[in-house]
Amino acid sequence: MDSARIEWCDTINNPKLIEKDELMRFNIVVANPPFSLDKWGHENASHDKLNRFWRGVPPKSRGDYAFISHMVEIALEGEGKVGVIVPHGVLFRSGAEGVIRKHFIEENILEAVIGLPAQLFYGTGIPAAILVFNKGRKPWTEAKSKRDKHVLFIDASCEFRDGKKQNRLRDEDIEKIVSTFREFAECERYSHLATLEEIQEAEFNLNIPRYVDTFEEEEDIDIPAVQEEIQDIEAELAKTQKELNKYLRELKMEN
Repeated sequence: MDSARIEWCDTINNPKLIEKDELMRFNIVVANPPFSLDKWGHENASHDKLNRFWRGVPPKSRGDYAFISHMVEIALEGEGKVGVIVPHGVLFRSGAEGVIRKHFIEENILEAVIGLPAQLFYGTGIPAAILVFNKGRKPWTEAKSKRDKHVLFIDASCEFRDGKKQNRLRDEDIEKIVSTFREFAECERYSHLATLEEIQEAEFNLNIPRYVDTFEEEEDIDIPAVQEEIQDIEAELAKTQKELNKYLRELKMEN
């Protein structure tokens, strides 16, 4: 985009995108922050002058929710949207992270959780997820539309092009993710629209397999048929062994 403003700074401890001593706000906020950074500025967070951590201070050893909180705070109230790439631990870890996650859900600003394949990113082979926040959603008590009344879970972890060192999302994989999100669609073994009650029942755990069942039933095994097949194989093996012993005796006699 033209006229972009780029600042080299410490986003958590010394953000530079400031106007009149307040954070600049944006319509769209996207980032791939460092995963589980252990020196992110915990010592300064409890007295953050910009009040970004009012939902809770992330743990000292993992800064994932520090970056998420910052991104959500700089999204415009009533309309801002956030897309952030996170490690899966963000979805289910308890403690301080669980408290913050519960706040986001109860505010009803979390719109979607999208699971991605492993080995997509340089520097790490672990699978990641995308969290989509939408500050234009209605509170749960006022929610009427399908989009406001649910959190969309997508498991896109199994659809990709396999690479020797790094996997890739194909055009059709990206299109499926995007169209499912845009339509807020529920697809068997791929996506699910979760209600607040479901998430509360799971104790605000957002681990994707809790909501999207990718299990495929195996075919029923005909036990009697398998036993009969084993018996036939054993009979054939005994016959072959008998013939082999016969040939070995004949070779021994010739020598």
